[in-house]
Amino acid sequence: MKKEFLMRLYTLTIFRNLLEDPVIQALCEYLKDLDNWDSLLAVSGYCQTVGKLYLSGESNFADYIQRIVSDDENVYIRRIGMGETAEPFMEEAVAKELEILQEIADLTPQGLQEELFYEGYLPSFEVKQIKLKEEYYHRCANIHCYGYGMYARFHMFYVDESGKIMPVHSPDSIRLSQLIDYKREQQLIIDNTKALLEGKPAANILLTGDAGTGKSSTIKAVVNELYHKGLRILEIRKEQLHKIPAIVDELSKNPLKFILFIDDLSFVKDDDNFSALKAILEGSVSAKSSNVVIYATSNRRHLVKETFSERDGDDVHRNDTIQEIISLSERFGLHITFNRPNKETYLDIVSRLAKESGIRLPEEELKAGAERFVLGKGNRSARAAKQYVDSLIVKETKFAES
Repeated sequence: MKKEFLMRLYTLTIFRNLLEDPVIQALCEYLKDLDNWDSLLAVSGYCQTVGKLYLSGESNFADYIQRIVSDDENVYIRRIGMGETAEPFMEEAVAKELEILQEIADLTPQGLQEELFYEGYLPSFEVKQIKLKEEYYHRCANIHCYGYGMYARFHMFYVDESGKIMPVHSPDSIRLSQLIDYKREQQLIIDNTKALLEGKPAANILLTGDAGTGKSSTIKAVVNELYHKGLRILEIRKEQLHKIPAIVDELSKNPLKFILFIDDLSFVKDDDNFSALKAILEGSVSAKSSNVVIYATSNRRHLVKETFSERDGDDVHRNDTIQEIISLSERFGLHITFNRPNKETYLDIVSRLAKESGIRLPEEELKAGAERFVLGKGNRSARAAKQYVDSLIVKETKFAES
């Protein structure tokens, strides 16, 4: 029986990548040891399989199998993701292989141990009934929401030094409900992002304004609200802008929608990255895709740092230079400004954050402290308001502990 089960596992073709999964590998080795009637190796193999399951963060075999099947990037799911139809023989292979994988998902500790000649303690795991084939086909039918591969499991990404797209394992969990004020600005970003998700024309967005006004937090919060509808975000550093055409080419084949996020964007004159981004925003053939938009933040209105000599005109073509500087920001279809909050708005943010955090200071004392705190920061901002309230939380915690 075990040998036949192992042979069926080795027939996996569409899902062949799963044979390299550590838990599946350990299971295969265990089945081999059972077939060889080596009790010592078999006991070790069983414990190795369960140990690998524990190391994965799962304690349920069915949940684990469902996850690795759902995340698997294979030829079939890529075709579905591109809106193509698979051949009948490929459809048959997928159906049969899902039945084999269902057998693995149905494994129980008792079932795995039944041919072991050992009466001592053996580790166990949770058991759960799932419908693997039904779930997989549901995800295929809604591939534009679920995605596949690492994009099915994560929703925030970055580009590493080699240019490879990597998942963020501990993403910022900020939500729109945590952001106070700037509702009009937030709604513009939400509406544009929903247009992207619905396949409608969506603009590249430039968010400018004072530091600490919540530009970056708003973008991340929008992604956290909408990722379940198929939205993903990929952060790109300024020095990586030249990689965008290749990244867009890769993402254009993906059924999901992507925000390329460039934080704190600014340039110096004659910066090569300036020309690269300008070409991208102009919509060059190699850098345009209906499922990708660029959202950038900057504390500078025109993105390029000007010197007084440039502004006063020692450049023969001064007007052309200034227009070149301004033109980049104008190439964003939507420009949203986050202005520094006035005193009333700043204190309102402080009051609401304090209330949410359970701070019980008298209102006048709270506001006076907020004003004193901001003197050291130089200006009022949502960030300064949060830092002030966080400092009050720390003080209350220390007081309670003493």
